[in-house]
Amino acid sequence: MKTDIINRFFQTDYGSDTQKQNQLSNSEISGSHTMLLSAIPNCNSSFISTAPNQKKGKQEAEAQLVVKPHQELKFVQRLAPPLFAAFLALSPIIAPPVSYGQAIDVQRGASLFNRACIGCHDAGGNILQPGATLFLKDLQRNGIDTEEEIYRITYYGKGRMPGFGEMCTPRGQCTFGARLQEDEIRLLADFVKSQADQGWPNIVNNGD
Repeated sequence: MKTDIINRFFQTDYGSDTQKQNQLSNSEISGSHTMLLSAIPNCNSSFISTAPNQKKGKQEAEAQLVVKPHQELKFVQRLAPPLFAAFLALSPIIAPPVSYGQAIDVQRGASLFNRACIGCHDAGGNILQPGATLFLKDLQRNGIDTEEEIYRITYYGKGRMPGFGEMCTPRGQCTFGARLQEDEIRLLADFVKSQADQGWPNIVNNGD
């Protein structure tokens, strides 16, 4: 009788402890599940919030890659004109050596000028009319700054300037000396215009 009572007591107490342990284990498991579930959304939210930032950072990096070449292109475009101008100024291509044929034409023009014009227009001046020199500023002011105009005045004359053309008329407007052929007057007009454009540099004349 006493033995049964003691066994029941221990069974009841043991069973109570076992139930408590089971309840504690269940509560711990439940708590672990709760912590795990609460942690999962945090991870997800962290991933979701980071992804747009990574995407935004990638877009900004790509934008910088696009902007940088554009800025470099604008810099090159701004720098190109002065560099090109300097290249043109220093390049020997811009001032090629005068060909043999051009040198002959210059010498022939100088020879014609010395023969027919130098008496009044030495070094591009004008001893009769100081305001009607053969320098470019006076030629432009008087409206005779083209080869054609210089040819016309040299052929037919104008004012105190006598004409040198073979068909020059009237006689009083033409030279009383030797007349020039048409191709000679053309060459003379080209020579005068070229000299005027260059400010009348010295021309070494080797004779006719």
